Formats: sequence, C-alpha cells, structure tokens
Amino acid sequence: MKKESIALGHFSAFVAYLIFGINIIVNKDLSGSGISPLALFTYRSLGAGILFWIISAFRPAEKVDRGDFPKIFMAAILGFFICQVTFLYAIPHITPMDCSIVTSLSPIYTMFIAAIAIKEPITWKKATGVMVSLAGFIFLIVNSVSSSSGVTSTEPVGIVLMIFNSLSFSLYLGMFKPLISKYSVVTFMKWIFLFTTVMSLPFTAKEIVTFDYLSLSSSYVWELVFLILCATFITYFLIPVAQKNIRPTLVSMYSYVQPIIAIVISIYIGMDTLTWQKVLAAVTVFAGVLLVNYSRSQH
Repeated sequence: MKKESIALGHFSAFVAYLIFGINIIVNKDLSGSGISPLALFTYRSLGAGILFWIISAFRPAEKVDRGDFPKIFMAAILGFFICQVTFLYAIPHITPMDCSIVTSLSPIYTMFIAAIAIKEPITWKKATGVMVSLAGFIFLIVNSVSSSSGVTSTEPVGIVLMIFNSLSFSLYLGMFKPLISKYSVVTFMKWIFLFTTVMSLPFTAKEIVTFDYLSLSSSYVWELVFLILCATFITYFLIPVAQKNIRPTLVSMYSYVQPIIAIVISIYIGMDTLTWQKVLAAVTVFAGVLLVNYSRSQH
C-alpha cells in the first residue's frame, strides 16, 4: 500500500475521533434541549443520508450487488443504529469524563473480535492488559458518584449503554472492512443512512413534525447542525476512508484521541470535574489498553 494512502488513513481516523471527542460535549448539552435521543438519532441519520444521496447524484453510478444489501444492513445496525442510539441514551446518565474512559476500552473489544474472527492469538501480555483495564473500569464504576460542585453523576445505566456503544462500533470496525473496500465511501454510506432512517423514522416522525423548534435557543440549533454535519456526515465519511487504508486495529487505536479532547473541554467549561479517583481509573484503563496494543505490535 502506498505511503500516501496509509497517511490518508491515519489522518482520517485522527480527525474522525477528534470530532467524536467534541461530540460527547455537544450531545451532553443537547440532552437538555427537549429533543428525545431517538429523535436526535433520526435527525443525524436523515440529514447525513440526504447529503450522501445528493453527492451520489453527481458521481458515476455504482451498482451494489444484491447479495451485499443484507451485509450493509447489518453494518448499519452495528455501526450506526445500535452505536449511536446507545450513545444518545447514555449521555444524560454519564459525565463526559466517565464516558470518555469507557469508550477508551474499544481497542480491547477489537482484540477479542480479532481473536474470534481471524484467530489472532491472545498472549499473556494481552490478558494482563485486559485485567489491568478491567480493574480501572471497576474502580471507575465504584467511584462514580455526584461531586460537591453539582456536576451530574454517572449512573450504572449510562456505563452499560456506553459499553454497548463501544462494542457495537468495534464489531463494525472489525467485521466490515472487506465490504467497505468493495464500494466507494459515498455509495456505502448512502445505503447505511437510508437503512437507519427507515428503522427510526416510524418511531420519531410524530415528534419531529410536532416539535416546537422556535423554543430552541441558537446554541442548540448550532449544536444540532454540528451533530448532523460534523459528527455524522464528516465522521462517517472519514471512518470508511480510514478502514480502506489502515487495519481496523489501528483505526480503533485513534479512540485514544476522543477521551483526551472530551476530558479537556468538559473540565474547561465546567461540565465535569477532575478527581484523583477518575485520574487513577483513567491511567489504569489506558495502561491496560497500551499493554494490549504493545503485545499486538510484537505478535
């Protein structure tokens, strides 16, 4: 593979996860807008889908094999529907910092998926890394309580939903590289978002039509625009580009960018507070993940 393609893959993954980090803060704030999580999902799916279909109209037609539609449908369920719906429902129940720590476990999920799907061996270093990260994760759960500053506490349901979020996206990264490599990004994503819109619209159409949009502040409007344009359209354009050019395990490693961005911003704007318990949990989780990936690079 050409160095230019590899560089493009790394750049795409970095920018996508940079936006994902900002997206945690934006969605946390949007959770107070009165728009339900499922409706937010529909806005994202419908908005990005329209953009991808518009772009496809100006590109050479690309036929999708009939046998690939079920696979694309499964990719839509794992990579966007389950991933984003669990994220949007988790956000009101978890602080940005704790959300970031939980999502940093994605490379470990990818390791287990690789062990099952492509028989990648699990070495003692990988096993040790998993146990270290698990210890940090349990410590985070035990110490997820309200702070004296009044910052919203993390609830168990938020952590569980974020586990499903990370796991579903890891499955998406690990399972669909051959399918994504077969088609252009625009063709692949226009069908992804068509499927997810069809799945969600029957449940949210009434809310979308009857919602009082005039009640939204300008900040909420701009956050909604960011959610659709940047956190959905741009990121889901970049992730397949990264998947085409670098290995899924390398793509998942860029998830480290996400917690750094989210933690820095959330502390700066006062949405979260830094405690020694969270620092210890984060360091332990990251140490375990790094040990897993160091082992992967050696084997």
